[in-house]
Amino acid sequence: MAISYFFEDIPSLKFKKNQLKSWLRTIAEKECKSIQNLNYIFCSDEYILKINKQYLNHNYFTDIITFDYSIKSQISGDIFISIDTVKTNSKKFNTRFIEEFYRVTFHGLLHTIGYNDKSKSDKEIMQAKENEYLNYFKIQ
Repeated sequence: MAISYFFEDIPSLKFKKNQLKSWLRTIAEKECKSIQNLNYIFCSDEYILKINKQYLNHNYFTDIITFDYSIKSQISGDIFISIDTVKTNSKKFNTRFIEEFYRVTFHGLLHTIGYNDKSKSDKEIMQAKENEYLNYFKIQ
């Protein structure tokens, strides 16, 4: 049940790392899944753009890229999160940085659980799940 945090080309962030691990495990359990190996890689816009180009052949910035290696109910994955874009989005959506940070962190986990956000209806389900867990942990 390893959850690890890495910081690529940005300073280490201050957040309650063990609390977040507990929350992520709780979300997985509520979704009838188990975390085996989950890596969160926090980075800059430039770093995530390189990942996006190299692995997905996309030439644009994004807040998150999830590589899902899960098998059935066993969650494994690498989740890249651009802190630059999280900051931009917190301003754009008029939310606190920490709320947007947790939203995106949960979003990556939800992808490994099996939720998608390609269609409008999938996006609505994903956002509802994000809000459900933000409310559950009282992150407002």
